[in-house]
Amino acid sequence: MSAEWTLPRFSNAALRATTGFWYVVTVLGQLLFAFTVAVAYGLNAARGDYHAWNRLMFRGYVEGDGPGNAAVAAHLVSAVIMILAGALQLVPRVRARFPKFHRWSGRIYIFTALSLSAAGVYLHWVRGSVGDPLGRISGTLNAVLIWAFAVFALRSAMKRDFATHRRWAIRLFLVVSASYFFRLGLYLSMALAGGPWGFDPSTFSGPFLTFLGFAQYLFPLAVGELYFLTQRRPGAMRRLAMAGGLVVIAIGSIVGTLAVSVSMWVPRIKTAFDGRIPISRTLSETIAANGLDAGVRQYHALKAQPKTYNLDENQLNTLGYEFILAKKHDEAIRVLALNTEAYPKSSNSWDSLAEAYLEAGNRGMAVTNYRKAVALDPKNRNATEALRKLGAL
Repeated sequence: MSAEWTLPRFSNAALRATTGFWYVVTVLGQLLFAFTVAVAYGLNAARGDYHAWNRLMFRGYVEGDGPGNAAVAAHLVSAVIMILAGALQLVPRVRARFPKFHRWSGRIYIFTALSLSAAGVYLHWVRGSVGDPLGRISGTLNAVLIWAFAVFALRSAMKRDFATHRRWAIRLFLVVSASYFFRLGLYLSMALAGGPWGFDPSTFSGPFLTFLGFAQYLFPLAVGELYFLTQRRPGAMRRLAMAGGLVVIAIGSIVGTLAVSVSMWVPRIKTAFDGRIPISRTLSETIAANGLDAGVRQYHALKAQPKTYNLDENQLNTLGYEFILAKKHDEAIRVLALNTEAYPKSSNSWDSLAEAYLEAGNRGMAVTNYRKAVALDPKNRNATEALRKLGAL
């Protein structure tokens, strides 16, 4: 057995193994993502607590905005269905043994991908989304690529050109998975840097997020094209290099998945299964009906019932930000001040109160509360950056 024969054989096996490793890591991460979305949004919707969506998404639910709320719901449902259908689309054994199932799941996958991307464009440009205009442009380009790749994948399948169809299907899978890749990249970067860097967490904008907005689908597509090139131009060293690159990407994906799970997904799952009445919803209804003072009195009265009402820190924090977005500055300041009373050692609670004062135009109180936030947590980069911008660091 010659070295010339064993090296190509080993490189082929290594490429197959690392490709499968990356795919399994990606699919498992996406399934956890889908489960989080289904549970976090679905259980709150089942309880009638649509305002809880605002704790999970910027302007997730807006009172009276039927088309916008429907677009959000379509976006979420499509994401879950698409991830579930996509998990099996690229598995060779499924395609070979269950061709009819593969065809129907593919149709569902394409339809939900189109629905998801269309709803995303609506949310970017009509409903309004967090971030800057470049973020909306990158999201729209992602949608255009989804539409194009879906058409090419479907057309090649109808022509029974399955080799071409598979390449377009892989490209479609990569661009459809952009939202998942964005989260991995964001939380991987924060895990490596020890916190947010290259962007402002309060506005969710900055050069790194602009880069990530395009890289979330352009980088996976570039890797995909290198993979196709490796298949078209066999070479042991080329395949070993591709296999090594896929291992690095898979390991990065594992670290990113763990980071986003610990920071976001697991807490959201845990909160979704919390059967207590959200204090944010209760106070929101009271303030809307009877005024701010009535809401404050109700909060103090209900604090004695922690088994009945969810009094976690994020409850008032979310309600306060809803008031900030609605330009109801008095309500925002009062609610977030209540949160600092309940959680005086939380840097985030003082940070949020400072932002409410800043939005209200009270620079002095904003500086005071940002300084309290930094005193409690010197690593609070948002508060530190805000003080720097205010010339009060």
